[in-house]
Amino acid sequence: MSLPRISILAAALLAGCVAGPDYRKPPVDVPVTWQLEEPWRQGTPSDADAKGRWWQRFGDAQLDALQQKALVNNPTLDVAAARLAQARASLAGSEAARYPQVGLGARAARFQISENRPLTNYNAPNFSTVQNDFALSLTASYELDLAGRVQRSVEGATASAAQSAADLENTRLLLTTDLASSYFNLRSTDVELDVLARSIALQRRALEFVTDRHDLGAVSGLDVAQQQALLDNTLTQVDVLKKQRSQYEHAIATLTGTPAPVFSIAADLKPLVPPAIPIGVPSDALERRPDVASAERAMAAANAQIGVATAAFYPSVMLFPTGGLDSRTLSTLFNANSLLWSIGVSATQTIFDGGRIRANVDFTRAGYDAAVANYRRVVLTAMQEAEDGITGLASLDRASTQALAAVASSRRVLDMAASRYEGGASIYLDVITAQQALLNTERQAAQINGQRMLTSVFLVKALGGDWCGVEPRGTSEARTGCPAPLRQVVGTR
Repeated sequence: MSLPRISILAAALLAGCVAGPDYRKPPVDVPVTWQLEEPWRQGTPSDADAKGRWWQRFGDAQLDALQQKALVNNPTLDVAAARLAQARASLAGSEAARYPQVGLGARAARFQISENRPLTNYNAPNFSTVQNDFALSLTASYELDLAGRVQRSVEGATASAAQSAADLENTRLLLTTDLASSYFNLRSTDVELDVLARSIALQRRALEFVTDRHDLGAVSGLDVAQQQALLDNTLTQVDVLKKQRSQYEHAIATLTGTPAPVFSIAADLKPLVPPAIPIGVPSDALERRPDVASAERAMAAANAQIGVATAAFYPSVMLFPTGGLDSRTLSTLFNANSLLWSIGVSATQTIFDGGRIRANVDFTRAGYDAAVANYRRVVLTAMQEAEDGITGLASLDRASTQALAAVASSRRVLDMAASRYEGGASIYLDVITAQQALLNTERQAAQINGQRMLTSVFLVKALGGDWCGVEPRGTSEARTGCPAPLRQVVGTR
């Protein structure tokens, strides 16, 4: 039996023998539902929904512009995109091993053979010869993937490319949520600064009033000193908040790829209202989150590496067919007599390596175990973050309602205290206390509303981004692509 036939028979006998275990996604314990509080209820988002322009749900044109700028200019996103391009190129390289490698060679030379070269036959004399050599050759090599090394390599590269794609999506999600968080922190600080500005104006009018009464001899200097101390303390808080605002502004500049010294955002006091967010069921969150997808693809890549390492136990077989033309003159190069060819098989089998292959297999199995543990960690973290966002948003909604009621009550108390003081029925300390209480409740209301916005962003990140694949804005089902039940869920009462 000829050598090519032997090779074909061996390939047929070993076909389907792929080293290493086939990848199966490990099961994870996922709760049936979230812990919900009234009036929230679950929507039904699909795992095929887009995870893109979720920030447009907030209806803020300036935030939309900043997000678009960040997606174009942020260097961290550029790094993730470059890594995805590398992974795809690596996949293309791995898939190339499925096919024969073919090369074309050409040679043209003029040389002299030495008369004193070593003899091959004592009866044949040597002569010094000057001649030409012209050759064309076509070479090929092909690895018979008997143990599935190439197949597992392609599987691993495919999973790695998918992991890089998920990493890019996760980087985009983290970038946009970080930017939104900084933006809403800045807007919340603007509201607090406005509260302080109104309080300062009120306190200055009160200081003028009590100073006039002191000049008339109606009150003591203690009332003036107390009001001045309250005003000075409020002015100090303004400087602290301005420092915080500048830090948020600088963070936004960096995220949008802009140098901080040349970036600024004007104050904006429009109301901050979080959008309705469909929460789905826990399994939906797992399917939507790109970090979970990345961890799962990392398991698949690690599993494929076990097969690559295990394939080293089996023989490596290579086919080397070649063909070409060789002649000492160009005129006869393409004659039939100038034809040459060869076909060969190379097989190697490790006999003893001191346990190197076994160690490599153990190493890849441990890497797979680590990938499984990391996947479980990411899943548990995803469950925790989503549950924190759901319960936190419900609590903050109630707290916001109570804070607004407290502000209204504090204003009534201040009006009554001022009236009683002007009528001589109470001391000025009552007015000071009422002013401070109003300032505190108004700042608390602003802070709670800011926390609602941040928690909404946090929940969007925990649920994997946007929940509908079409234009997020608008109220009609045709424009949003969302069925009506999705718009009556977490985030609004």
